[in-house]
Amino acid sequence: MSSYLTSCERAARAAGEVLIQWRGKFNVREKGRSDFVTDADDAAQKVIEEILTADFPDFEFLGEEGPSGLSRETGSPFCWIVDPLDGTMNYVHGLPNYAVSIGLTHAGKVIAGVIYDPVFDRCFKAEKGEGAYLNDEKIEVSGAKSLDEALIAFSFPTTVSRESQVIEDFINVLVKSQGIRRLGSAALNLAYVAAGHMDAYWAAFNKPWDVAAGAILVEEAGGVVKGFGNQPFDINKPKIVATATPQLQADLQAQIATS
Repeated sequence: MSSYLTSCERAARAAGEVLIQWRGKFNVREKGRSDFVTDADDAAQKVIEEILTADFPDFEFLGEEGPSGLSRETGSPFCWIVDPLDGTMNYVHGLPNYAVSIGLTHAGKVIAGVIYDPVFDRCFKAEKGEGAYLNDEKIEVSGAKSLDEALIAFSFPTTVSRESQVIEDFINVLVKSQGIRRLGSAALNLAYVAAGHMDAYWAAFNKPWDVAAGAILVEEAGGVVKGFGNQPFDINKPKIVATATPQLQADLQAQIATS
């Protein structure tokens, strides 16, 4: 395991401890309709940034919380992309489905990532060319090749109207798949695809910190990650379709709009 991934895991686990300690003690603020942030988000991101910038002082840092844009701009081709609490609404309601997500990019491409579930002490991790792991066990995607044998995760945006294209896409996939789950954490959705617990995940309204770590997990576990319309996945435009197999990728892409 590289020094990048070692530091990444250490930071994610430290942030997970912060989230557990803050349960039931935090104040909640609303960034937008149904879009929450808590004291725990802020505290967890602070711990992550302290650890990663101490280990790699030249690397840039992009976190979900705080002012928009890079909180640490150095000109380095390396950048940490961090969501200190993915699944904040679940966390606020006491639903144990949330995670810390940390990805590392080089020249805009994700090269390492960790997703840590502090409730169940499950650490999903991957780096380019080295496979994907859950704690110390190697993981692989499922063999699902079509929607009718697939359990699929999906994310709605924080606000959605009846006439929205995402509703039509949701229905198109729902009637053709074994089932759809909306679990409230993009990071864990992708981790579950990588581990074979789910067969696919798609979403149109994510941010880079939601999917950076998860994208490399799925790829290193043997899956396929693309943008909408079968375009290459772009971390800066993170519309994402992640599937266990190329056949399932084609089947799912055929049911969703390209924009």
